[in-house]
This record gives sequence, structure tokens and C-alpha cells, in this order.
Amino acid sequence: MATYDSVFDTLGLRDWCDGGADSAPMSMSDLLSQAGGPQDTSLWDLPFPSLDALNGACAAIPQTRDLTLGLEQGFLAIRDYLRVVLDPATQPLSWMLRNAISTMVETPWWIVIPVLLLVTWAVTRSGRLVGFVAVSIGFLAFIDHYDYAMQTLAIIFVCAFICVLFGVPIGIAMSRSDRMQRGTIPVLDMLQTLPPFVYLIPLIFLFSVTEPKLYGIAIILYAIVPVIRLTDLGIRLVDRDVIEAADAFGMTSRQKLFGVQIPLALPNIMAGVNQTIMMSLAMVVIASLVSAPGLGVLVLRGIRNLELGVGLVAGFGIVLLAILLDRVTKASLSRIDASQKHR
Repeated sequence: MATYDSVFDTLGLRDWCDGGADSAPMSMSDLLSQAGGPQDTSLWDLPFPSLDALNGACAAIPQTRDLTLGLEQGFLAIRDYLRVVLDPATQPLSWMLRNAISTMVETPWWIVIPVLLLVTWAVTRSGRLVGFVAVSIGFLAFIDHYDYAMQTLAIIFVCAFICVLFGVPIGIAMSRSDRMQRGTIPVLDMLQTLPPFVYLIPLIFLFSVTEPKLYGIAIILYAIVPVIRLTDLGIRLVDRDVIEAADAFGMTSRQKLFGVQIPLALPNIMAGVNQTIMMSLAMVVIASLVSAPGLGVLVLRGIRNLELGVGLVAGFGIVLLAILLDRVTKASLSRIDASQKHR
């Protein structure tokens, strides 16, 4: 129903509106409205002047579907050019994910599990935590979820490593430049508030579903924000008196950064790493929709086939991995805090 006809008639835009009339067949709702004759619209029923409402009165104004279609066509027009740049740049990510998954799965369990326990002991120095990790992995292996758990851990290790590799330098650069911080924070806000499923939409059009970098990029974009923010925050929170003392000793900017600021900011950086690992695990489950292996595949199977037990057991395995990773990273953070206090 055209409710804004009088507005365009008053503005003398009727010829312009009629010139942009759509030659497409009329919809059933339009035919029914014409068959019923003119209807009066009260102020109470007046719709918001949206694109669709204005298009009903003036065909020269595009509809909402034209806007979304234009966005899609614009993206498809530059897709090939983006692939030329992104495919070579992101191919190492596919290699890293493939090799990490194959290494974790194909290496015998009696090698992988002791290595994981040794790493846990090295970063935590806690016998109780090592025992908890051993029991958790043993339980997952006992219920035949060992391979799925190792696939999930491999993806998290690779993506969290890349997040730290790129996130910490970005956070350091933000802490040293207020202008860069002002320009980067809106991007981080967008990445942090964007729904996880939305990350997958453009990537599906850019990369093949069989390429691990499809889900790897989505996980990295989703999980890199905390380590950037907390690195920037940690360096900015370093006591000014300490910086002045470093200046008094004649330390260069590089010496202050690596000898004073980063060591003092390490607890905050490690807290960012902890949050990055947790967000990576959350995104791995969602990325199972685009062929990411691991426990998320079993959760998706439980939803698709209505297999309640499969979904619940896999979900419990994910919770167990989340607790395991959280306890290990927090224990390593506590060790760092203790070492900082003893200095």
C-alpha cells in the first residue's frame, strides 16, 4: 500500500518516480491491494519511511533487497582480486593446521600424552594440575573421543600461537602511539561485537570449504582481540616512576620496552593469552559448520541427527578442555605474578 504518494506529489517528483517504475511482475500483495481499491491509512498505521515503504509510493527509490543484492554483487566483483592477494598470504595457515592436526592424531597416544603432561609441568610446576590433565585426557580417550580432542587442541594451539604472534606486536604498537590506538580500537570493537557466524559468511565465498584456512582465519579474527587489548593496557599501566628510573639510567626506547615494560606487563599479556585461548575454543565449535574437525563435529552431529547423547558427551568434552586450558594458563599466570613479586 502506497502511503507516501502525497509526499512525492507535493514535492513535484511524480514524473521522476513514475520514470523509475519497475517492469517486473507485480507481487500478490500488490495485486490484492489494487483489487481492493484505494484504502485510507490513518496516522496510527503509518509505517516508518523505510526503503520498501517509500518504494511503494515511488518506484525510483530502491528496495531493501536492491541494497543487499548490490552489496553481494560488489563483493563478488572483487572476490577474484581478493583471492589473488589472500590465497598466497594465508596458505601457510592451511599448512600449519594440516600438519598440527596430523601430528597430534597420527603420533601414538603414549607419546602425545606424556609430552602434554611435561609441557603442563614446565609452565605450572603443579603436580595436582598435571594429574588433572592426565585424568581429563584419559577420560576423553576412554570414551573414544581422543582423536577429536587432539584435533581441537591442535587447532587451538595453532590459532592461539598466531594470535599471540600478531596480537602482541599490535598491542605494543598501540601502547606507543595514541593515534594508532584511536584508529585500532574501533576495529577491535567491531571484531569483538560481530556475531561469530558473520565471520564465516565472506570467508565461505573467498575460500574452499576444504581449505583449513577458512575456519582458521575466522578463529583468529574472533580470538585475537583480547591479547591486543590487554597487551596495550598492560604496557600503559607500567608505573611512571619505573619509566623515569629507566630514563635516568640512560636506557633506550628498545631497552625500556624489552627490559622494563614487557616484563612488568607480562601478567596482563598472559591474561590476554588466556582469554584468546578460551575464545579460540568457542569459535572452533562454531567453525565445525565449515568443516573444522574436532569435538564440534560431534556437537553438530548431535544437533543434525537429534542424537542427544552424542551432543551432550561431546559438549562435556569441550567443557573439560576449556577447564583444562583455563587452569593451565591461569597457573602459569600465577607463576609469572609470583616471580614479579620476588624481584
